[in-house]
Amino acid sequence: MALLDGRVAIVTGAGRGLGRAHALALAGAGAAVVVNDVGAALSGAPLSGEGREETPADEVVAEIVASGGRAVADHHSVSDWKAAAAIIDTAVSEFGRLDILVNNAGITRDRMLTSCTEDDFDLTIAVHLKGTYALCHHAANHWRAESKAGRPVSGRIVNTTSGTGMFGNVGQSAYAAAKAGIIGITLSAAMELRRYGVTVNAISPIARTRMTAGLVPDAPADGFDDLDPANASPVVAFLGSAESGWLTGQVFRVEGSKLVRMRGWQPAGEYGSASGGQLIAGELIDGTAALYGTVPAGVNTLNG
Repeated sequence: MALLDGRVAIVTGAGRGLGRAHALALAGAGAAVVVNDVGAALSGAPLSGEGREETPADEVVAEIVASGGRAVADHHSVSDWKAAAAIIDTAVSEFGRLDILVNNAGITRDRMLTSCTEDDFDLTIAVHLKGTYALCHHAANHWRAESKAGRPVSGRIVNTTSGTGMFGNVGQSAYAAAKAGIIGITLSAAMELRRYGVTVNAISPIARTRMTAGLVPDAPADGFDDLDPANASPVVAFLGSAESGWLTGQVFRVEGSKLVRMRGWQPAGEYGSASGGQLIAGELIDGTAALYGTVPAGVNTLNG
C-alpha cells in the first residue's frame, strides 16, 4: 500500500508552485486531492458552462487523473469565511471524508513599513492568516463532529509559515505578522484538537516560487536543486499520514535535502531586580547589559 492510500486531502493554493508540488505528491502517495486555487476565478471568467476557462487547478487535476489518481478542482477563496467552509464540503461531498488539510495559499505584497497601505496589509492578512484560520476552523468542526459520532478520526493539518515569520525580514512586516500568526494558530490548534485525533504542524519551506521571483537563484542546469518547491512535498506527505500521529504542534524548516526541527522561543538568560521586588527602569541600564554580556562602550541609543 502507498503511504496515503484511502486518505483524502485538501491543498489550498495548489495551482502552481509549492501547492502544485504538494498536490501531486499527495496524489502520488495514494490520496484523493481537492486542488484549491482561485485561479481564473479572480478575473470573473466562468468556471463552468459556456466560455469556461481552464484554470491552474484544472491543469493539476488533469495531471493527477492522467496518472491514475483522483482529484477535483475547487476555486473558492480561502479568505472568505463561508467559502472556506465550502472547500471542506467539497472534499466530503466528492470523496466522502477528509483526512488532510494543507494550508498553502498565499500572496505577495512586500512593502516597507512606511509604504505599506491598509489594503496591502489587509489582503496579506486575509489570505495568509485568516485563510489558514478559517480552513482550520471548519476542518476542526468537521473532525469534532466525526469524533462525537463515534467515527475514527486521523486528521492532519499542515500549515505553511516562513523564515520571515520566525526571524523577520526587511520589507515584509505585514507578511511576517501573518506568518508568525500561523505559528500561533498551529501551536494552539495542536493543543485543542489532539483530543479528536487531529495533529497540527507547520512547515517553513525554502523554495523558488512566484513569490520569490528575482530573489533567489535560477534552477541549476544539472544536479540537485536546493530550491525546487517539490523538496518540501515529501514532508507534507509524511505529516499527512497516519504514521505521523505522534507529532503535533511542531514547526519544521525544509532546506533542500534537510529537515530542520525548530524549537521556537526559549529563555536565553534572566536578570533579577536588586531589591527582589519590582524592576526599576534605571537599573535595567546595567541589567540588560548583564543579559547580553556587553554593551558597546558609549552607545546608548541607535544613533549614539
